[in-house]
Amino acid sequence: MDRGRPLKSDANAPTTTAGTSTTTAKAGTKMAAMKIAIIRQRYNPYGGAERFVERALGALAAEGTEVTLITRSWDGAPREDFRQIICDPPSTGWLAGRAGRDKAFSACVQQAIAAGGFDLVQSHERVPGCSIFRAGDGVHAAWLAHRERFLPPWRRLAQRFSPYHRYVLAAEKAMFTHPALRAVICNSQMVAEEIAQYYGVDRSKLHVIYNGVDTADFHPRLAGLHRAAVRARLGVAETTPLLLYVGSGYERKGVPQLLRAFIRAANSGAHLVVVGADRKLAATRRLADRLGIAANTHFLGPVNDVRPFYGAADAFVLPTLYDPCPNAALEAMACGLPILTGRACGAREWVVEGKNGLVVDPLSASELIQALDELIALSRQPAAHALARQSVEALDLATMSSNLLDLYRHLLPQA
Repeated sequence: MDRGRPLKSDANAPTTTAGTSTTTAKAGTKMAAMKIAIIRQRYNPYGGAERFVERALGALAAEGTEVTLITRSWDGAPREDFRQIICDPPSTGWLAGRAGRDKAFSACVQQAIAAGGFDLVQSHERVPGCSIFRAGDGVHAAWLAHRERFLPPWRRLAQRFSPYHRYVLAAEKAMFTHPALRAVICNSQMVAEEIAQYYGVDRSKLHVIYNGVDTADFHPRLAGLHRAAVRARLGVAETTPLLLYVGSGYERKGVPQLLRAFIRAANSGAHLVVVGADRKLAATRRLADRLGIAANTHFLGPVNDVRPFYGAADAFVLPTLYDPCPNAALEAMACGLPILTGRACGAREWVVEGKNGLVVDPLSASELIQALDELIALSRQPAAHALARQSVEALDLATMSSNLLDLYRHLLPQA
C-alpha cells in the first residue's frame, strides 16, 4: 500500500495516510517482521493515554515492526515510521451523539481489522475483536458503580438508562468476552482486579504495565529551577504551603469536594493551584468564590508545560473518585511531591500511608479535611519528598517500553 497517498473507497471505509510517533525502546531480541495495528480514537496532546500510544508506536517501530495506527483524528508530530488509517464515519442507526460516534468508529475499525491482515491488534478503545486491549480508562462498569455514590437519585436513574452508558457497557462486555482477546494491558493492579471481578477474564491474560514517566524531566530539581519564580507570579510566599492539582474532568477527580475541604487549610494561609481544562471551569471558580477561598485558589486552565508548577508546589492533591493510573500523580511523585489521592485510584499502589502520601475516601468531608492538614504537615518533612521520588523512580519510560516489548515478544514469534 502506498504510504504517502490517502486511499478512499466509500464513506464508511477507513482512509490510509502517513503516521506519527515519538519515543524508542531499548534494544533486545527482535521480533519477526510482523504487522501490528494500534487503535485510538482521538489525539489529545495533554492526554496520558495518547502519550502511552505514541510510546508504544515508537517502541514497535524501533523493532522493525510494520505499525499501523487506526484513529478518527491524530495530530501528533509527523513521522514516516508507521502508517495511519483514518476511521471517521458518520453515526448511523438509532444511537445519537457520542454513543453513535463510538459505535460507528468501532464498526469502521472492525472493517479495517478484517481487511488489514494484522498479526496483532492493540486497542485503546472498547472494540470487540482486538487481540490486546489496554484498559487505560479502567473499567466502565466499576466507574459507574463509584459514580452512583455521589449522584442524586434522579441522576442515578438517568445514568442507568443512558444510551451512552448502556452502549459502553455492552461494548466492554463484548470485548472482554470475545475469543480473539489474548491479553489485557492494565495500568494498575486495581484495574486488573476490577476486570477479573466484573468480567471474569482469566488472570493469565491480565498484564500490569504501569505508565512510564520521564524521570529526568520530572525531577526534584524542578524546585530549584521554578519555585521562586512561579510563587512570585502567583503572589505566594516561599514559606506558604502550596498544594497542586493537575487534571481535567473535575467532577470525576473530586475538585468540588477538594474545594470544600480546602476551606480550613485556606483559612490557615495555604494556597491551591488548579491546572487543567474543564467545561465547568467558570462554575468551579464561582464555587471557590462562594466558599470564600478565591484569594487562595488559583485556576490556571490548561498549560503546555506543567513542570514549573510541580517545582513550585509542596504537595500534590488528586482526591479522585475513580482513576486507573493518573499520569499527573506519577509525575508529581517523580518530582518528589507527597500526594493525597482517593481509594479508587491506581496511584494508591505507590503510597506508603503517612510516609509519602495519604489515601482517603474523597466523599468523606471530614476525612478529606483532616487529610489536607496531614498532607501539609507531611510536606514539611524532607523524608516524605525523598520517599515520593523513590517510590516511582523505577517507572521510567525505558522500563515501560521494555515491558511492552516483552509482552509483544511473548505473543509473537521471534526473528
